[in-house]
Amino acid sequence: MMSKSVHGLPFLPGTSFRDSTKTAFHRSQTLGYRNGYAVVQRPTVGIGGDGLQAKQLSQAELDELARKAPFLTYGQAKQAPPVEFIPAYVAFDKKVLKFDAYFQENVPMSTEEHYRIRQVNIYYYLEDDSMSVIEPVVENSGIPQGKLIKRHCLPKNDVGDHYHWKDLNRGIDITIYGKTFRIVDCDQFTQEFLESQGIELNPPEKMVLDPYTELRKQPLRKYVTPSDFDQLKRFLTFDKQVLRFYAIWDDTDNMFGECQNYIIHYYLMDDTVEIREVHERNDGRDPFPLLMNRQRIPKVLVENAKNFPQCVLEISDQEVLEWYTAKDFIVGKPLTILGRTFFIYDCDQFTRQYYREKFGIPDLPRIDVSKPEPPPVKQELPPYNGYGLVEDSAQNCFALIPKPPKKDIKMLLSDNKVLRYLAALESPIPEDKDRRFIFSYFLATDMISIFEPPVRNSGIIGGKYLGRSRVVKPLSPVDNPIYYGPGDFFIGAVIEVFGHRFIILDADEYVLKYMESNAAQFSPEAFSSVQNRIQKQEAAAPELENKQTEEDPGTQELEALIDTIQKQLKDHPCKDNIHEAFQIYDKEDSGYMDRETFFKICDSLNVPVDDSVVKELIRLCSPGEGRINYYNFVRAFSN
Repeated sequence: MMSKSVHGLPFLPGTSFRDSTKTAFHRSQTLGYRNGYAVVQRPTVGIGGDGLQAKQLSQAELDELARKAPFLTYGQAKQAPPVEFIPAYVAFDKKVLKFDAYFQENVPMSTEEHYRIRQVNIYYYLEDDSMSVIEPVVENSGIPQGKLIKRHCLPKNDVGDHYHWKDLNRGIDITIYGKTFRIVDCDQFTQEFLESQGIELNPPEKMVLDPYTELRKQPLRKYVTPSDFDQLKRFLTFDKQVLRFYAIWDDTDNMFGECQNYIIHYYLMDDTVEIREVHERNDGRDPFPLLMNRQRIPKVLVENAKNFPQCVLEISDQEVLEWYTAKDFIVGKPLTILGRTFFIYDCDQFTRQYYREKFGIPDLPRIDVSKPEPPPVKQELPPYNGYGLVEDSAQNCFALIPKPPKKDIKMLLSDNKVLRYLAALESPIPEDKDRRFIFSYFLATDMISIFEPPVRNSGIIGGKYLGRSRVVKPLSPVDNPIYYGPGDFFIGAVIEVFGHRFIILDADEYVLKYMESNAAQFSPEAFSSVQNRIQKQEAAAPELENKQTEEDPGTQELEALIDTIQKQLKDHPCKDNIHEAFQIYDKEDSGYMDRETFFKICDSLNVPVDDSVVKELIRLCSPGEGRINYYNFVRAFSN
């Protein structure tokens, strides 16, 4: 009864009673060993051997009591301060999970391997749940390696989920963009992190190796052949000692062949030969330094190797009976290397000394292989074909892109200097007897142009008869033509222009002035013919002017009118040939012309006869009797 009442009272000061008769206060044993292992047991009795209460609290009730605050005894508990918030990019900064994995790749186009194992590292970045796949770079693998998948959140499925670190474990397969990766292991930090988060890791697996890579790691089979000499001693003795020979390859027997120079190097260290090309300036060849790389040259092949195609034959000691050595390179003897026959004509001083000491050859004299230069071929111009000028056609033979002939200094001194002559056509045709032509000789280029003044109702179209061109004299050689010069033009001279004969009838005053200043270019007969013609015209002009002055008292009015027309028609195109056109029809040199012929000439030269000023001038130049004084009329159109 006391025990039940004691336990019924609240456990408060003053309400608890102690059994004075109780002497045992020990706790019952709860730890024991079974098969060598410590085992925890539930107690069967309480302290001092008292019995345990039959009704005990469940774990949920105990948890509820643990969470319940003692409000009745101690009052309202103070609320704990909130835990400081740490963002993920700070808490997991620079914390990366690393997994070792591999994937299998098919190799369809190889006979040595059918698949390839490629080892990768999968990195998971805890700060933003992103992943990347990187393949370690293997030297000389021939495969693009490095970063296979850049860092980003990798999709897990088509729904839109992404891979989380809870989805990663050892011994599982994950599929990333259609490629399956097998995770075999992880590092120590990854293992500790996953275990701290309550993830049970699978046991690690062994990394699968690539069979083709392992096959190549196998050591090659080596053959050890006993040698009668020491390779190391030969290398140390003859290192950097090279025999130099100068040779030529004469290929002039073939089409487009030529004689070329080469330098042959023989390396005493390993009996290898190198052939270098000798380039000269503007030789027209590509600047390749080597004709043949450094290699051993076979001299005698086995019988089976002779019939084998040389282009695919890998020459080794089994296919060669004898190799070329230093004793085969002698100055003055031909040497056939890879189908080309080289003639050695010289060597350097070291090579001569080596042959003297090694083979007992006292001297290797130089052989002169230079060929005498052929005599220069005289360049002859092809015959003239008749098109254009000879000088212009010859430029096609001097350069690939022809240039215009060089100008003579005479072109600068005689620029804009023209000699004009009046000529008639010598022809048996009656219609050609009255035709008149104006020859213009250009002193700067020695060219001739012919102009025929148009005559109305003559049936002949006037205008330009011949453009500027150099005219060849008759019976002159084709290769070295002789052209007409200023000395060939005088009164009465016959000029033949491309089969047409012209007779010089008259010349202008500038011709006489040019003849006086350059008398050496003209014959005395030519000078006197032109001088007499000019004097005759000058003598007739004053008489005509005096007669006109006596008949017409309005001379001052005429002079004023001429000055006015000269100012108005300063640039009229008819000014150049108007004087020559009137002289053609004035066969008697009287200075007068009938009105009908006068207006025909003015119409052919486009003279503005309808102008009021010109009409007044024609009225003053008409003394009567149906005639017009064209001398005064022409003065109005002269400079």
